Amino acid sequence: MTLKIAFRNIFRQKRRTLLTMLTMFGGFVLSAFSVGMSDGTYNRIIDMFTRNRLGHIQIHKEDYLDRPALYKTIDNYRAIGRSIQSVSGVTSWTPRVYSAGLASVGDKATGVRIIGIDPQKEQAATRFDRKIVEGKAFSDTAAHETILGRGLANILRAKLGDELVIVSQGADGSIANDLYIVTGILESGDNISDQTALYLHIDDAQELLVLEGRVHELVIIGKSLDDVPELTDRIAETLADPSLAVESWQEFAKSFYRAMKADQEGGWIMLIIIIGIAAVGVLNTVLMTVLERRREYGVLRAIGMRPGQIFHLVISEVAVMAVFSIIFAFGVSLLVNYLFSHTGFPTATAFTYGGIEFSRMYTEINARSFYMPGVAIFLSALIVSIFPALRAAHIEPARAMRIH
Repeated sequence: MTLKIAFRNIFRQKRRTLLTMLTMFGGFVLSAFSVGMSDGTYNRIIDMFTRNRLGHIQIHKEDYLDRPALYKTIDNYRAIGRSIQSVSGVTSWTPRVYSAGLASVGDKATGVRIIGIDPQKEQAATRFDRKIVEGKAFSDTAAHETILGRGLANILRAKLGDELVIVSQGADGSIANDLYIVTGILESGDNISDQTALYLHIDDAQELLVLEGRVHELVIIGKSLDDVPELTDRIAETLADPSLAVESWQEFAKSFYRAMKADQEGGWIMLIIIIGIAAVGVLNTVLMTVLERRREYGVLRAIGMRPGQIFHLVISEVAVMAVFSIIFAFGVSLLVNYLFSHTGFPTATAFTYGGIEFSRMYTEINARSFYMPGVAIFLSALIVSIFPALRAAHIEPARAMRIH
């Protein structure tokens, strides 16, 4: 009976009911868009860092990340790779060799970061070929070829076909130097990294640095970001080698992860503000409704309705409006988030995050972006209606019925 009366009451003042529902509707849509945009933006950034560059999981010699050294290598990496590939959830893996050196083209010279990669495995793991903007990818077999980051090519004024000399140090203490042909220019998305990145075929890098059969890093790509923690544990359990450190992207990209989490905390403030504005709007309209209907509540009390029943009546009216608002807002939010997840929208000015430039923002459709606003709007509407409901429940019948 209470619900039936509440349902009728919300249509008695259609304009006020509509305004109340629009307040909750707007709060839901804005909240869903805010959460969807936050998740969509961060997931694209994480995907850029992991799937296209760093990988979901990395394996190094113990304490390599804290104190990198040419001598801290992983031996027999091919056998380790086969073990990794057999783990459920792993889609691809690739080995890498790292060192520092001096590169020169003609009379231009600069310090570089030498990165040795396996062309086929790197392509499968991080889509390496897609990043090449000029020239071609490495040959399947080592041919003394090099690919330069765009920034490094500009510093050296290097062009396709130029001869490049590398001077570095070998793992045996010798002076490592050799001549390579520039066959490609690459843009990884990280302008800072591209100013020093010099890529070699892994066989060429191992020959230059006297690291035959050894690498510094194994990069692993999983099926999903959500599976990374569990996948990391499974790989560590499979390898069972205490001399190897198996770490997820949250660990080897710790500074980026912390910055991202800190920035996400700021998003919660915006969400609280949106919900707070919606809640104040609901409080205002419900309180006005209660004040205008004092005579009605007095009559209900006089004919025997208990205070608790009146309290439940007011709460039920707000609950019905909240449910209808959430249902309509869900449909609109789904459409809005779907459109912006595909088209995105341009930012006022391009911004750089983690060395990567972003000029468009995208939303994401996920359960979190809908159930969080729904629960928040519904609960906040019920909470702020408690005070008006209590006022209605404790109205004195005799005094209320004298009100015109």
